[in-house]
Amino acid sequence: MILETLVLSGFLYKRSKKLADKLKPVEDKADGDKQEVRSIAEEKMRKMVGSQQARLAFKTQNDEALISSSAALALATTGALIYPPLSLLSVPLLIYSSQDIHKRTYKLLKEGKVGTESLISITLLGAVVIQRFFVASLICLAVRYANRLTSRITEESRAHLSSMFEQQMDTVWVLVNGVETQIPFEQLKVNDTVIVQSGEMIPADGVVIDGMARVDQHILTGEANPVERETDDEVFASTVVLSGKIYIRVEKAGADCTVAKIADILNQTVDFKSTTQLRAEKFSKDLVTPALIVSGLAFPFWGFTGALAVINAHPKNKIMIIAPLTVLNYLNLAAKNGLLIKDGRSLEILNQIDTIVFDKTGTLTEEQPHVGAIHCCPGYDETAVLRFAATAEHKQKHPLARAILDCAKQRGMDLADIGDSQCHLGYEVLVQVDGVDVHVGSARFMELSNIALTDAINTELAHCHEQGHSLVMVAVGGQLIGAIELWPTVRSEAKQVIAQLKARKNISATYIISGDHEIPTKKLADELGIDHYFAGVLPTEKADLIDKLKAEGRFVCYIGDGVNDSIALKKSHVSISLSGASTIATDTAQIVLMDQGISHLDTLFNLAEDFKRNMDNSLKIMLTPAIVGVGGVFLLGFGLPQTLFLNLAGLAFGVNNAMHPKLVVSDPIDAEASTIDTIIDALEPVTEAEIIAANTCGEDTEATVV
Repeated sequence: MILETLVLSGFLYKRSKKLADKLKPVEDKADGDKQEVRSIAEEKMRKMVGSQQARLAFKTQNDEALISSSAALALATTGALIYPPLSLLSVPLLIYSSQDIHKRTYKLLKEGKVGTESLISITLLGAVVIQRFFVASLICLAVRYANRLTSRITEESRAHLSSMFEQQMDTVWVLVNGVETQIPFEQLKVNDTVIVQSGEMIPADGVVIDGMARVDQHILTGEANPVERETDDEVFASTVVLSGKIYIRVEKAGADCTVAKIADILNQTVDFKSTTQLRAEKFSKDLVTPALIVSGLAFPFWGFTGALAVINAHPKNKIMIIAPLTVLNYLNLAAKNGLLIKDGRSLEILNQIDTIVFDKTGTLTEEQPHVGAIHCCPGYDETAVLRFAATAEHKQKHPLARAILDCAKQRGMDLADIGDSQCHLGYEVLVQVDGVDVHVGSARFMELSNIALTDAINTELAHCHEQGHSLVMVAVGGQLIGAIELWPTVRSEAKQVIAQLKARKNISATYIISGDHEIPTKKLADELGIDHYFAGVLPTEKADLIDKLKAEGRFVCYIGDGVNDSIALKKSHVSISLSGASTIATDTAQIVLMDQGISHLDTLFNLAEDFKRNMDNSLKIMLTPAIVGVGGVFLLGFGLPQTLFLNLAGLAFGVNNAMHPKLVVSDPIDAEASTIDTIIDALEPVTEAEIIAANTCGEDTEATVV
């Protein structure tokens, strides 16, 4: 009955306020242009997750208030046990330690408003009026200590998140005039040659210029398997050489490194406010006036103490303390799984996604194709054609060359030495083998080199064009000897990942967007179990297709390679890129899969679901002590000590829930679960404009934090 009264009062208050706003004359609305006074908790969390200077200022202010409230509690305790007049000396210390609350309450009062700070002020001053000095001091000390504990946990979580990507060594070895020299890490600069051996961390982003090594890149990609790195391969700072020795030309050092930029992105994402948090904050603020009304109803039955207990039972701003911790830990968990979340809102919207659109090339298929067939002219066999092609391409690094070289390696071929070599526009190459010219490249290259194609090869060329395959011509001594057909390499994990995504109850449709012909696009869609496809799409048309799907009422997640998909990525509700570490700073996607594959997509959606569940649990934990507290006042005669204990217990449960992102926390009181779920579902939705405004950083204002 009490809960229903509280909720009904809140509902009536909100509706009456909206009606009053509608009836208010237009000229009176000028006051709406004034900046709303931020709550104490809002200022506190801005400082907790803000700049280092702001966090230090918050810690200093809170520590001073903690000392004052501790002294007040000591005096109140001594007065209660030994000499009562000493309790009066606790009052000035109480007022000093809670002065920021009273100042904010006064500002709100001048504007004709009440807030959660007003409730705290009434509780503290009321406890002093009825000479409950010990309880007042205990409330103030508990709030300050909770702030200190939460601040420390937040700082440690943030430091852990940043330290994942900001590991540094004291010194590094560089090559100076052919001599290996040890220098301080801070002196490392672009174009230096760094030597990294087995067991050492790579200190900067760069390119391998000599040597070979196995490198552990799990800090960036989340993958446990090491990768091979050799000449001309990219390497990244904070990754570790497991075996081998490599010489690296530094391209990015210090703050310009990929890991430093990732850390900066994560630090910006930490400030994001979830929809659940915003709804809870609005609900908490809207319950202030009903709490005062219900406390007035309690006064005739339970006196001033009961009325204060009702006010103290209000949930206040616990969600503002708990939510940032939750965000920190989920960003941490995502980073460990090779998921870089650049926009926190995308983690929420993923739960609304019903349509997933894949770019084909580079997303569902690997960058490097594979040899599907070798077509031979009369007098030559597959071995001869492949050996000549691999010999010509063995110094090339483009995907087509690597596909041919991999095939030759699998067949155990020994390659001949080459003489002069020339690289032409595109992937064409001309080399000399035993004094004979070898041409490897496209049909156009053969035509320009006056090398005729046979009818059989022309037929295969037309077939490959229809199928979306590449055909690499091979000619020796000015005569065509064959052609190598390269097929797209479908990602090994693609079929399983798509099956996992389609098994989700909210995913109703999957699409492929491809610039290829219809036949290969349809074939790939059928092979992977994708529902629909768009073929022959130009890069500029991809965004139009996303708009079309959105116009049908779909929530679209677009997954592309982040290069020619930038407009489509921006148009979609959630954008995911496979660009990887090398282009992380300029990537337009909201989420980046750092392993350059799609194996972690299902993990991402699981993470989003668990994030929502965790935030909902936090909201339940926030409401439960309030429900029990108000009910306890009317039914069990609860006073300030009991509601204080419930508040602290709720905060402890909430912090524990936030610090264990994989743990599904049960409701503290099972009997109230259905009622709490009903309240959560009934919370007023937050508009998109409110979400954007809440997640837009403004200038910090001075405030002492409770």
